[in-house]
Amino acid sequence: MINRELIRIKVVQLTYAYYQNGNRNLDVAEKELLFSLSKAYHLYHYLLALIVAVSKEARKHYEVESLKAQREGLPMPSSKFADNKFAMQLEENKQLCDFISNQKQAWDDDIEFVRKLYSQIIQSTIYSDYMASEDASYEADREVWRKLYKSFIMENEDIDGVLEEKSLYWNDDKEIVDTFVLKTIKRFEPGNSIKQELLPEYKDDEDKDFARKLFRATILNADQYQRYMSETSRNWDFSRLAYMDVVIMQIAIAEMLTFPNIPINVTINEYVDLAKVYSTPKSSGYINGMLDSIARYLVSSGLLLKPMSDRQKKK
Repeated sequence: MINRELIRIKVVQLTYAYYQNGNRNLDVAEKELLFSLSKAYHLYHYLLALIVAVSKEARKHYEVESLKAQREGLPMPSSKFADNKFAMQLEENKQLCDFISNQKQAWDDDIEFVRKLYSQIIQSTIYSDYMASEDASYEADREVWRKLYKSFIMENEDIDGVLEEKSLYWNDDKEIVDTFVLKTIKRFEPGNSIKQELLPEYKDDEDKDFARKLFRATILNADQYQRYMSETSRNWDFSRLAYMDVVIMQIAIAEMLTFPNIPINVTINEYVDLAKVYSTPKSSGYINGMLDSIARYLVSSGLLLKPMSDRQKKK
């Protein structure tokens, strides 16, 4: 689940924090990096568990409404949403159950949020269309939860406050973790029953090594990388730059020089996008130009043994 996009985000955050911390210890900082990545994986499970929590709330409401209908001689309510086949499979998923049982955090601690979310869902057209549909397939049950997640969990300001109380990392992680949850929903198949595989924490050991190597190269070679910046732009005044710009370019140079299989244009594009989120409004354009110039300098100096892309050559 933890991919290189998330790793780059964390390296930017932890590198910036490293320089802001007066007591700099690289080993401690690296452990903090890996811990923050593991917390993103915790969030992935926690958001999946939210679907389960809402489904449990739906069953409670169904039981109350059923008893009322029996008592008052009214038509029995539909159990379609309460018995949603995808949600029930997720609730019984062995990996999710094992993970939740090992964690102290549970949505039972925020039951008022769960109830409010359930109330919002049952008032929606997504819910009413689902309940009115005669399609009782597993696919329809899975699809309604994909739509509900996108509409009520991805775009939900209330959840930010809940997550902030649970972990300092989670609000920054949620946007990308949401995409992993949606991917997981799409992957579920009824034939897999409780053994449906969730996304692994790391796709392979290479990604974990990527995180370590990128972070260490960034910190250990900082002086050299900043010299490359200066040599590329002789009149460049560090004091006039946003400090985050320097950090982002330093990490980008580390990636260019440390990982021969990552194309130069991929690295530049990734860190330009990060600048749009983490630095000033003008930073992305500046960083794009500077990294292109730095890459050319490194290639021409024989320090970077990667080809420039055709687009970069024409600049």
